[in-house]
Parts: sequence; structure tokens; C-alpha cells
Amino acid sequence: MVSQRILYCSSEAYPLIKTGGLGDVAGSLPRALQRLGHDVRLLLPAYRNLLQNLSHRPRRLIELTIDNYSITLWQTALPGSRVVTWLVDCPPLFDRPGNPYHDAEGEPWTDNAQRFALFDKVAARLAVGQLGLEWRPDIVHGNDWQCGLIPVYLESESDRPASVFTIHNLAYQGIFERPTFEQLDLPGSLWHFTRLEYHGSFSFIKGGMIYADRITTVSPTYAREIQTATFGHGMEDVLAHRAERLSGILNGIDTRTWNPGTDRFIVKRYNRRHLADKQVNKRALQAHFGLPQTDEPMLMGMVTRLVEQKGIDLVLDSLPWLFKLPVQLVILGSGDKHYERVLQQAVKQYPRQLVVTIGYDEKLAHRIEAGADLFLMPSRFEPCGLNQMYSQRYGTLPLVTPVGGLVDTVIDTTGEALQRGEASGFVMREVSVPALQESLQRAVWSYQTPLSWRQLQQFAMQQDFSWEHSASAYAELYEQALQDSRVV
Repeated sequence: MVSQRILYCSSEAYPLIKTGGLGDVAGSLPRALQRLGHDVRLLLPAYRNLLQNLSHRPRRLIELTIDNYSITLWQTALPGSRVVTWLVDCPPLFDRPGNPYHDAEGEPWTDNAQRFALFDKVAARLAVGQLGLEWRPDIVHGNDWQCGLIPVYLESESDRPASVFTIHNLAYQGIFERPTFEQLDLPGSLWHFTRLEYHGSFSFIKGGMIYADRITTVSPTYAREIQTATFGHGMEDVLAHRAERLSGILNGIDTRTWNPGTDRFIVKRYNRRHLADKQVNKRALQAHFGLPQTDEPMLMGMVTRLVEQKGIDLVLDSLPWLFKLPVQLVILGSGDKHYERVLQQAVKQYPRQLVVTIGYDEKLAHRIEAGADLFLMPSRFEPCGLNQMYSQRYGTLPLVTPVGGLVDTVIDTTGEALQRGEASGFVMREVSVPALQESLQRAVWSYQTPLSWRQLQQFAMQQDFSWEHSASAYAELYEQALQDSRVV
């Protein structure tokens, strides 16, 4: 396969800045592409927290002015890799504390459109060689709505690279009102329902879907789902129109970071041949949270955003039923303030079975994966999901809904798969409270048969969710995008 020059654009990338799965993907896929021999450059906004996470002072590449903003482009490397990383430093837009997208109250920054439009404009100008750098990409790969205007800005360029746009979660579309469209000085011709206009507003993500040479999403099932009214979030007709350019490539996981045999965050390292050591992590997790330290209860974990999409309401509705079973539940996450309050109240009612930590803690996330017996992911929709793959790697069986990447990566413990010894978790029959309770009951019964549970763990831990296969699929897609762009 021909080596390509790839400009990989994202609003976050682990370990520099992360709010969710996008950060994990953007921190892993460029490395995997580089291992395949491609020349990859990662482009990120220079948030305050990101700059503080750099271990070395970055090198100043260029200074420029766009839309009356003074911008510095810095060069560093993605920590732990040789991936060249460029940072778009514009202090009025990115030098802010905390979350990249929200203020301290959880509200979106009021100038998010201006912030990411500028980032996208820098990416587009860099891609067509207007910034004076000697390097130019063959492919520009943008991710989620924050990068949705990159293909739009490239469309008018005669000598442009091919463009790929990945949808990580179609629920977040970057929708803004008409005055914002005018403030961004976008061509008036784009205000049309076949372009950026969307029910009287305009959408960044629609720009990516309309103008990119190739569109991807993060699992084959989700690629099919988002062409339906149930999962399309109003964009199903746009995606159906571009169905020939849409494909689903399952995300991989960083198998170096998420490896129970080498994980620096967990109390006792282990592998599938030494599963007894996993129990040390369970006892440590119970002790950390003041839960009774015994093997009998099935310890369940959740690391999640506390929002309706993640099915947290299904869990809350099941608590009175659930805690009649021999189980414990540890939850790490933040999100909707209502769910945060209700969970904290529930802890008072079930202090020996329920623990809730509001926020995110990378070390604790690893310790939950290692210490839990079962991992809950009752999502209403899940484009790919990563935790169900992390969980299997740690011998922590996932319980999931039959949607998106969850159904693509978890083999249910029923029927022929169970007879062949090839099951790896529990898949609910539908998204509902009765279905969740039925699967939880199956999980408890299975846990109470240690030999069969051990067999499930060992098969789950054998699954290969590394990035190598997915990166090869992206490399093939880049070739297709290049062919498409030449036709255009």
C-alpha cells in the first residue's frame, strides 16, 4: 500500500486532552497509521490544559493572522509516540480553564462556532499549502462536528487534498443560528437545505457529511443505524443521499494503555492465565470505597457520562430490584445534574452496595475495569463504545444493549455461542428496564457458577481489539477518497 501524508484533525487527543471516546481514538489511530508507514501529522487546538500537559516546551513553527486573530502554530509530539503534533494557539479562543467545550456550569462556550471555525480554517489553509510549510497532506481527516467545516473550506480549492470525515456521535451536530452563520462570513450560497442550512439554523456536522469525499463512522452497525429515523437525529436523509460514500470502521483500543498485564494504575497485574490475581483488584476496589470485601457479591462497574443516551435512567429505575440481588455497583461519571443528584441520594439508601464518584479519574477508571466482575453499558445508542472492549481485555464481562458498536463487539452468552465456548458478555434483547433486569439476572446466575464464568472471562480476554486492523481499513479508505477527489 502506498504511503500517504495524512493531516489528522481533532478537537481532543489522549493523553493531551480527553473528554470521551474521541480523545482515545485521536490518540491511538494516528500512531497505528504511522506504524503502517504513513506520514501522519495531528492537529489540535492549543487549550490551556493541553499546553499544561506538555512535558517539553513546543517549537514555534509560524505565526499568522486569520479573521483578525493572531495565531501561533506550535510543534510537539504526541506523548509516548513519534507522531508530529501541531497546536493551533489562539489565546482569545482557546486559553480557558477546564473543559474544551463547556464552561464551569456545563454550558457550551458561547463562541464555540467561532472557535472551531477558526480551527477548521487553519486546517484547510495548512492542507492546501497556504501557511508556508514544506509539508502538504494527501488526506485531511476530520472528526466530529468541531471539524465539520474543514471539507467546506476545502471545496472551493482547485488543488486540494482528499477529505475524510468521521462521525463519532451524530447526536452532537454543532448547530447554530443564522446570525452566527453571518458572523463567520461563510458564503451565502451555503445557506441552503442541500448545504449547511438545517431547519432555519446551520450545522457544522452537516458540512462534513455533505462535502467530504468519504464519510465514516465508528462501527458497521452504527453506519446502518444512522440512516434510519430512530438513530439519524434528523440527518438520516442527508446520510441516505450519501450512502455510497458512507462506511463503518470499528474503533480499536490502545492495547498498551489498556492491558491488565502492564497497567500501572491497578493494584495487581494479571492476565488470562493468572485470573486469580484479578480478585486482588476486586478486594482493593471494595476497600477503596468502603464496601464489604467478599467474593460473593458480583461487583459491577460503570464509567460513563450521566446522560440519557447512556441508559443511566434504566439503571436508576432498576435499583430497588437490583439491590435485592447479591451485587455491588460502582459508578464513575458526570453529566446531567439531575442524574448526579439522584445517584448521590441513592447512595444514602444503599450504602453497602452502591458507590458513586462524580467526575472523571483515569486511574480510577482503570481500577474499576480491573476490579469489577461485570461492566454495565445499557446505552440507548452507542456509535462504537470503547469500555466494552476494555472490559473484555480485563476479564470484566460487559452487559450491553443491542446497538451500534456494542452488538458488533460483544457475543451474548446464549445459544450456540455459549455451547461453543465463544461468548464474551451479555446482550440485552432490547433497550428497556425489563430487558436490563433479565440480562442482569442471567449475569448473576452465571457468576454463581465459577467455572463457566472463568471460561467466559478467558474467551473475552482473547479478543483482539487492537488498532492494526482498523488502521488498515482506514488506509484503504484513504485510497478510495483520493480516487473520489480526483473524479470530482
